[in-house]
Amino acid sequence: MKSIISLLVAVVIVMTMGIQTGFSQTEQSGLKANVKLTVDQSLLSITEERTLKVKVDFGRTVDLNKLKWTFGGKEFSEWKQWDNEAEEYSGESFISIVKKPRFSGSSTVIEAEFKFGLPYGTTDLSPRTIRILYPELIGEYELEAIDLQSKESASTTLKLNVYNEYLKYEEMKPTIEDVFSKAREGRYLAYKTLGKSTEGRDLHFVMIAKDKMAIDKYLNETLPTALENPTELLKKLENGTIGDYQVPIWFNNIHPDEIEGVDAQVELLKKFALEDEVSFKTTDEQGIKQDVKLNINEVLDHVIILLNFTHNPDGRAKNKRHNAEEFDLIRDNAFQTQVETIAVNQELAKWTPLSFIELHGYIEDFIIEPGTPPHNPNYEYDLLAESMVNQAHAMGRAGVANSKIESYTIPQLDYGIGWDDFTPSYTTSFAMLHGSLGHIIEVPTLSQDSLYAALYVGIGAIDFVVKQKDELFKKQLMLFKRGIDGEDNREVDKWFVNSKGEEIGRNRGEHPNFFPDYYVIPKDGVLQKNALEAANMIDYLLRHGLKVEETTETVSINGVPYPVGTYVIPMKQAKRGLINAILYPGENLSDWEVTNDKIVVNFPALHGFDCIEVRQVNAFKDKTKIVTVNQKPKTTIQAKVDSYIISNSNNDAIKVVNELLQDGKKVKLVLKDAGNIQTGDFLVRTKDLLAYVNNYSLDVIPSEGSLETIALTQPKIAVLGTAYSRFVIKELGFPVVNVKEADIIFDDAGQVTKEILRDKAYIGVGQEALYTIKEAGFLQGYDYHEGNNWYEGLLQTNVKKSLYTAGYEAKEPFYVSSGSWITAVPDEADVLIKVADNNHFIAGFWPGFEEAQGKILAFTTYYDDQPFTLFANDLTFRAHSKSSFRLLANSFFITSISAN
Repeated sequence: MKSIISLLVAVVIVMTMGIQTGFSQTEQSGLKANVKLTVDQSLLSITEERTLKVKVDFGRTVDLNKLKWTFGGKEFSEWKQWDNEAEEYSGESFISIVKKPRFSGSSTVIEAEFKFGLPYGTTDLSPRTIRILYPELIGEYELEAIDLQSKESASTTLKLNVYNEYLKYEEMKPTIEDVFSKAREGRYLAYKTLGKSTEGRDLHFVMIAKDKMAIDKYLNETLPTALENPTELLKKLENGTIGDYQVPIWFNNIHPDEIEGVDAQVELLKKFALEDEVSFKTTDEQGIKQDVKLNINEVLDHVIILLNFTHNPDGRAKNKRHNAEEFDLIRDNAFQTQVETIAVNQELAKWTPLSFIELHGYIEDFIIEPGTPPHNPNYEYDLLAESMVNQAHAMGRAGVANSKIESYTIPQLDYGIGWDDFTPSYTTSFAMLHGSLGHIIEVPTLSQDSLYAALYVGIGAIDFVVKQKDELFKKQLMLFKRGIDGEDNREVDKWFVNSKGEEIGRNRGEHPNFFPDYYVIPKDGVLQKNALEAANMIDYLLRHGLKVEETTETVSINGVPYPVGTYVIPMKQAKRGLINAILYPGENLSDWEVTNDKIVVNFPALHGFDCIEVRQVNAFKDKTKIVTVNQKPKTTIQAKVDSYIISNSNNDAIKVVNELLQDGKKVKLVLKDAGNIQTGDFLVRTKDLLAYVNNYSLDVIPSEGSLETIALTQPKIAVLGTAYSRFVIKELGFPVVNVKEADIIFDDAGQVTKEILRDKAYIGVGQEALYTIKEAGFLQGYDYHEGNNWYEGLLQTNVKKSLYTAGYEAKEPFYVSSGSWITAVPDEADVLIKVADNNHFIAGFWPGFEEAQGKILAFTTYYDDQPFTLFANDLTFRAHSKSSFRLLANSFFITSISAN
């Protein structure tokens, strides 16, 4: 027993030996203690060739021809480069011997040099075919020297990484904690999680400041005054009495497989937490290099640095662009259907940063925004543009001067069109609606060099804000002041042009002001068709720090009496541009050649609630109170009533019906109007409904008299297509199953085949489905007009009353994301929705939209005796078109009944 204990102690001593100067050292346990292997570096890179100097001492002379070298347990020759054509690791070995093993002088020390080359044959891993592969190579590997004669060996651990600074998601929090533990005395660092991702990972967020007082003063004094009384701060800036104040700079990443955006922020944290001074190079306007030194304590006298390392923790963990629900989060910032975008944007609203910088890749031009026209008219662009261009130059010059990248591109100056900032869905453009200088940065390659460029872009931005703080803050205060004063300044008009570059200004129509005086959102009753979505809208506004009021007395506007409790959004507030961007109808950009992304937001139309624009100054003065906490509409039922009708008026109605069916309760569908009860409503027993009413906002009425109904069964859906549809269908409570188990095939990707559809009902949505049905010859007499997947339009439509369209009015706005429509239907088909005959186009980008007037958007028929329904309009687009979800649900329920 003593000998075993002694051996274990010896092993522990060997394994815990220290690091030699300039070399890392690990000894082979269980062998001779005098066998040593040392290397001059322990980090190897997938994006940089590195030569490794190795020393090994067996304590005696060995036969060098009997010396075997392995890496990760494999001989060097087995480490093959990736062959793109063969799609396998079958190329030449990327590990080679530069200097063969030899003895150092007359000693027993063996020296060698090994070259670790490029596993993918390139320093740039940005191509997606490579980007999905390289994580499998990242890890720690043993470099081992084995004397084949004695079987003695020595080894050391080396790490193979993308570049030195790359961190996996699980390494981030320990790294942050390590930096915090070593931070300079007097440097204030604070950590919080903004929330949890879909899969439960933390959204790490760090604040770097002069001290806690700086943060408290900004959040509790400076910012509230800026948003409520910017004139006071403007006067203090002008007369020099504003004193000591700081402004925040927010760094962000949203596509974590664009990896520099995460790692550069970690490096910023290290520099501004651990160092006293940061030195870097930049250039002047003539391109002459200059050396700059930033005293960090002095920097923090002026700014607060905010680091949201990644908006998408699940994507970082899996090296994916999308989150766990397969949503591209950069297109969800206005819509906020995902938990990550809700959490981040709530914090963004809280801080209202002066500068907002989001780090991306990979565009060869090394792009630094601002963007091209068309610009969103809700920006105060004249107060943003010059500062954004100047900050872009500061970032670009620093990025280029401190890397091997030779130049940068500012789209607003260097492109004509094609990189616009119109959509508010991007994080940066949404930040601009808060009054921030919003910049997307696109580094050119996935490489060590782009990491340096991204890091110094950040340092350049910080330097710019420090030097220009008063002027930048002044413009932000002027932006807020315009909102509070209700000023529609014509200086902004020159930035809003048509496709020919001609100034058109804001589209004011017949009004002197682009912005209304108020938006009114009725709570319920005859003035509000969807009280649930109206309440959801109020929640959205409140979590963004926007001012919402409700009436304390009845107020009549244009002959319409709005009762006590009506929601009122006054537009004389600092962030009126954000409010207007999400509530107004939108713009028609169809004269442009291209837009950067979809532009239709229009919450009232796409969520299906009533919202009224009011242009009457002081219409609600002294007749409202501030709303601080909002409650969802409650569902009230009486136990003594035998049964209730659930109106098919909102998405909660669908959710509760599915939950009831899932739990084995009886639900019947109303087949015919009866007084206030409408076709497509749901009949349930009160005793069944009682357990669910507190979880849902439902429009209910007691059931009386005889009704024509049919029992519902819960359909099982196979989803062929987009992540949006899968997310929505699950959210509505429908069981999603495989094709074999399904009753209904839902398809919005054109993946259906006749084999799949055998004995199944079908619902197809969007251009891909329209195309597939035509090409496969499913329906005789059917045809469609193929549009363009880049086109989109919010269209006014005429809706036929039927079970498929239950809960909708005769005229409804619906969204099309492809510029497509149906041109012909089978003889026996029932047309459900048509584009309106006039004034049909509300907003969007759709060259040739005029041709869609009066065209068919949806019909239902039969194929092989199974229900078969097609929609040209998109029912689930980015999970934002909530007003269309019930079209989908109705189709599932009716199809299930018809199929059975």
